[in-house]
Amino acid sequence: MWGFVLLIAIAWAIGWFLRDRQTISRLSDKHVFITGCDTGFGNLLAKRLNRNGFHVLAGCLTQSGADDLQKACPMGLKTTLLDVTNCGSIKKAVQWVKAEVGSKGLYGLVNNAGVANPIGPTEWMTVDDYRRVMEVNTFGTIGVTLGFLPLVKQAQGRIVNMASVLGRISANGGGYCVSKYAVEAFSDSLRRDMQHFSVKVCIIEPGFFKTAVTDLDSIEKSLQQLWDQMPPETRKSYGDVFYRKYMKVQRLIMNFICDPDISKVPKCIEHALQARYPRTRYSPGWDAKLVWLPASYMPSFIVDTVLAFVLPKPEEQVC
Repeated sequence: MWGFVLLIAIAWAIGWFLRDRQTISRLSDKHVFITGCDTGFGNLLAKRLNRNGFHVLAGCLTQSGADDLQKACPMGLKTTLLDVTNCGSIKKAVQWVKAEVGSKGLYGLVNNAGVANPIGPTEWMTVDDYRRVMEVNTFGTIGVTLGFLPLVKQAQGRIVNMASVLGRISANGGGYCVSKYAVEAFSDSLRRDMQHFSVKVCIIEPGFFKTAVTDLDSIEKSLQQLWDQMPPETRKSYGDVFYRKYMKVQRLIMNFICDPDISKVPKCIEHALQARYPRTRYSPGWDAKLVWLPASYMPSFIVDTVLAFVLPKPEEQVC
């Protein structure tokens, strides 16, 4: 009995392995548009896809970012300026891409642009703090997707959305986790709607990597601004000791957990674009697989207890 079950399991694993490695052909006939290509994952992905033979159309927020990327890839890659929070900018990018792809349509759309700050204790935030992050991560992803969707349907192509392991488990306050939960929900509903049009939708859920999003100086500067603008009574309830310990713990965790090899994320996006049978979700990073994903399936009280143990305690606590 158990031997038979084991044989079935082995056969399934071998079948999955072989299926997972089947790739599409004629990459040189396909166009891929990527947002957030100034630095980080998007910049590296654009270069890798360019080397693989795709026609890469890279959206950059700044002219300097676009110029640097164009110099690095003078052949087979073109850049345009794109602010994913601006409807007019998205429309211009759509028209530009439409002219580039012609009747072929857009094979791949990668929603990579994202921000994190401000992050920190929830009470330190304002509604505008949440709104600024969600404008980029959530509504930027939705706006770009809706704008380019007719071109992707035309090519029966792929949409790859950048979520996060923090879109499965909310480990800190601020708009980042909220925005990534929303990206997960949007991507799931989009995938189910688009399957009727032979459009595949994939979600990338990276762990922590050393990029501009996880830059400690930027995060600490943002936290300092939140602390300084907080009402005196709220600041008193946490205490100066809490603030200093919070900064120290955050630095220790980020230095330990952040993976310097950011190529793991573009590799997953490459698979999502090039595999004949792409996965629904990818979770690059050792911490994603060993820490965050298992934690997301645990009872909430266990995760709450662990985080309460790791993070400092406010000065004023109700016992």
